[in-house]
Amino acid sequence: MKISRRAAPWVAAAGALLPGLCMAADIDGSTLSVLWGVPFAGILLSIALMPLLAPIFWHHHFGKVAAAWGLAFLLPFAITFGPAVAGVSLVHALLAEYIPFVILLTALFTVAGGIFIRGNLHGSPGLNTAILAIGAVLASFMGTTGASMLLIRPLIRANDNRKHVAHVVVFFIFIVSNAGGSLTPLGDPPLFLGFLKGVDFFWTVRHIFPETLFLIGALLAIFFVLDSWYYHRREELLKTDPTPDSRSIGFDGKVNFALLGAVVGLVLLSGFWKSPVVFNIAGTEVGLPGIVRDVGLILVTFASLWLTPKQVHEDNQFGWGPMQEVAKLFAGIFLTIIPVIAMLKAGVNGPFGAIVAAVTRPDGSPDPAMYFWATGALSSFLDNAPTYLVFFNTAGGDPAVLMTTLAPTLAAISAGAVFMGANTYIGNAPNLMVKAIAEDRGVKMPSFFGYMLWSGGILVPLFIVMTFIWFK
Repeated sequence: MKISRRAAPWVAAAGALLPGLCMAADIDGSTLSVLWGVPFAGILLSIALMPLLAPIFWHHHFGKVAAAWGLAFLLPFAITFGPAVAGVSLVHALLAEYIPFVILLTALFTVAGGIFIRGNLHGSPGLNTAILAIGAVLASFMGTTGASMLLIRPLIRANDNRKHVAHVVVFFIFIVSNAGGSLTPLGDPPLFLGFLKGVDFFWTVRHIFPETLFLIGALLAIFFVLDSWYYHRREELLKTDPTPDSRSIGFDGKVNFALLGAVVGLVLLSGFWKSPVVFNIAGTEVGLPGIVRDVGLILVTFASLWLTPKQVHEDNQFGWGPMQEVAKLFAGIFLTIIPVIAMLKAGVNGPFGAIVAAVTRPDGSPDPAMYFWATGALSSFLDNAPTYLVFFNTAGGDPAVLMTTLAPTLAAISAGAVFMGANTYIGNAPNLMVKAIAEDRGVKMPSFFGYMLWSGGILVPLFIVMTFIWFK
């Protein structure tokens, strides 16, 4: 199993439904210089440029590069603020963010990798559009990561007799890995954080359903036209289909559907269950619901590996390369993002005060359009879960007020965090995983900036239209 050469990690909280990912060590961001963000910018630039400038080096050493940028933050931070503060920040990043993130992602990756859709689907424009539409619906119920991991392999296999497949995967990221998760707290981490803060479970589907329907509908229509153009070109189809036809379409590894339900149930339980039992580990509070969730997810992962027939993994070309890639890169990202989130949380008193101040009108009322774009722009490059929480608190932080009087503002924050996670490979959890799996199966995906040309040309105009219709 080869690891993709051009890795672009997704700074997204918890792939599908991970609670508690936006907590940060108590660092006064107002006292920090913007220079503390250099390691984070460095790792992002490395992800974007090194696969193009030094692909062989990056392919073999991307984990070392991520570790180097992590140390470039941690060591100076320890010297400046003391080993104790640095240690608290490191422990918090591990226990409250990185370890739960990797555990959840590993569980979803393993369980979805144990489900094989038997038979040879033929990737026509109609079928591809239908798969994307089904994925969009599933994403709000099983999370964007769960839906992405379930459907990306059969979608690629259905199109393995075509020469042009990259655009199919790009739209899959747009629709299934991002926009589809906008209707419930199960769909995307920012909405789950809102749910934990007191936002009603069904509030989002009631307030941004038209925006979601417009975005997904427009993307499906654009995709169908584009895919039809590719499909009807001469010599688009290979002479021999790599996947032979079979008599019927079906599922192998069905036990993993039950395990997938267990994953969703465990994450949902950790959100609903309020327990007074809390363990303080080096300044980081770890609650009993989170421990039960993570232990349960580990058990689900081992159960999937044990119960899934070996043939299913072979048919799915299941391997750990993409998961290893994500785990190594995100270790550096979750570490270097610490001061950036702290500076954002400082609000108008921090280095990014101009961004926070820009979302308020002269009369002091919130500007939904600016909230939509500010939340979305930062969610494209930063962790969209803490970004959501920053602007949630900037708008007052009272869920009762935000759900009623300031409903347009909360809708703008929610839509920006979820929709604009599709702007870059690092905007949301499943983006990189989908890219890595596609490249592992021979699909030549766009580079980091190449992908942004796709999102800039297709998504941004749609976001502008949405701003004038819903967020003005």
